[in-house]
Order: sequence, then C-alpha cells, then structure tokens
Amino acid sequence: MTVAAATATAWRHRHLLDVDVLSPGEIGLVLNGALGMTEVVAGGSARTATLRGVGVTTLFYEASTRTRVSFEVAARRLGAEVVNVTAGASSVTKGESLLDTVRTLEALGARMLVIRHSGSGAPYLAAGQFGGSVVNAGDGRHAHPTQALLDLYTLWRHLAPDADPAGPFLAGRKVAILGDALHSRVARSNLWTLTSAGAAVWICGPATLIDGFGAWATGGIGGSRPFTVTTDLAAALADADAVMALRLQRERMTAGLLPSLAEYAARYGLTRDRLSTARPGALVLHPGPMNEGVEIAPDVANGPQSVVTEQVANGVAVRMAVLELLNAARIAP
Repeated sequence: MTVAAATATAWRHRHLLDVDVLSPGEIGLVLNGALGMTEVVAGGSARTATLRGVGVTTLFYEASTRTRVSFEVAARRLGAEVVNVTAGASSVTKGESLLDTVRTLEALGARMLVIRHSGSGAPYLAAGQFGGSVVNAGDGRHAHPTQALLDLYTLWRHLAPDADPAGPFLAGRKVAILGDALHSRVARSNLWTLTSAGAAVWICGPATLIDGFGAWATGGIGGSRPFTVTTDLAAALADADAVMALRLQRERMTAGLLPSLAEYAARYGLTRDRLSTARPGALVLHPGPMNEGVEIAPDVANGPQSVVTEQVANGVAVRMAVLELLNAARIAP
C-alpha cells in the first residue's frame, strides 16, 4: 500500500501531538513504515524523496541531541529542506512569543514544524496557528509521542517480529518502567502505546516520583487498559520481559523529592543483580541521556541486554515514517 493510499484509508492526522489519539491500526502504519525505512537508516545507497522540496523546521526551546538530530536526519533522508532553530539563538531571546515565531517560520517556508518546549501544551498552541503539520518532540511533563513509538518499534522487532504491529503483539509480556514517572513525558506516552499493544505495564519508583499514577491506573489508560503502580522494585522487575529506566534529574533533590542521588541509586538503580530477577535476556531501554551510576549501572547500560543504542537508530526510521505519513495527510485533497 502506498503512503497516499494508507493515508486515505487509515491515517487521520495532520499533526502528531500525542499518541493518545492513535488507533492500533495507525500505530501499525507507523511501525510498518519504519520497518520499510531500515535500509535507508542503515546507511545504504537507497533513499526516498517523498518530502523533496518540503520545508521542515525543528524548533527547540530545550537542549536536545538525540531527538533533534534524529528528526533532522530523518527529514533529510526523505529529501526535505531542513532548518534548525534553537530558542537561545533566535528572537526568543528578545521576547518573541511562540506564536510569533511559528508565524515567522511559516512565512519563511516551513511546512512541517517539529517543536520541543518546556511548557506542556505548547505544540497544541502552535498547531492551532500553523498551516502545515506540527510534530511534538516533547512538551513539559506531558508527552513525547515519537519516543514512545520508537520504543514500541524496538520491542516489536525483538519480542514479536512476526506479529501484526497493529495488533496486541505484546500480550502476555511485562514491561517495567522505573524511576521518575511523575516528571516523565516518556512514561506517559509509553503507557498509551504499550497498553495498546497489550503489554502488562508496571510503573515503579519512590512514592514521591510516582504520585498520581495510582489514581490513573485505577481508571486505566483510555478508561479500559489497566496498569500497575508500585514502590516495590523487586515486584516490578520479577519476570519482566523489558525494563525501561528513566533519567533522574538532579533538580528532584532540590525540590525535596529525594534525599540524595546516592540513596536513589542504592534503592532503585538498575543493577546487574536486580536485572537478573527479570526474565532471562530481558531488554534494557532508556530514553537518554543516561546518568550511569544513578538510575542505571554502567555495566547494564552498556551490557548485552541493552538496546539503548538501537533505540537511537530506530528513532530515525520511526520519525521518517511519521514525517512521511503526516506529509501525505497534509497534502491530501
């Protein structure tokens, strides 16, 4: 099926602001599309030019390496004309508002806007004013849709490569997410995609860093897909098929949420011994950047079960698929 045909029959979105609006079929379109991009990502001679001449602008109000570069590489692989804008080197430093910046970039030829912002909801505000397509590259504590999709793609390729990516291919699988879920846009978006794929998801961390998730778990994702919240690390890791450690930010200590990074590492850090209680060969994921020795031990972060580097590579393929689908929807009659 061509992208245009897929868009006409199954893809309904001009923007990608979160994964909560994606049906299982639309998630399957992204994952299948990413699978088709792997040869391009691997560095072969094959290229696709479905975005040739399309202006793609990355607008980042927060520092980023993996996400920003990944989107840039993805857009260039598709033939797009890419412009990178960082808030610190733009008129934002002179007081220009987000909407003024968005209007300026559109006037200068941007047709697709990839935005990261510290304010939850900022990409939604931009999408209301931008005539093209907006991709949320992370907004505050709220969402990081392409990270959740690349994480799901990585799990699919390892745990159920022959299964339909639009189906519950993680049914019977347990995924543990460890750490600062309270402030994590990655955790929130992953809850939507992982439960959509049928996974049993466990959120685990100190009580101060999982506050509020218990009430959400009671109602379930989308009102019907339950997950488990616990402070018991041993229970969360037991028989897990995959373990995702979340980055712990130092400002959590100054906010009084943690006594020290050392205590967090001692009680909740993902070590080799703790990982041994998961299923043999359990995958280790991390959205990056990692604080080795805090939320994850160096020998786990760089060990044989780690797919962290693979996540980064998969991010390019997934973002290529997302950009291609959004562009087809943007130009569809």
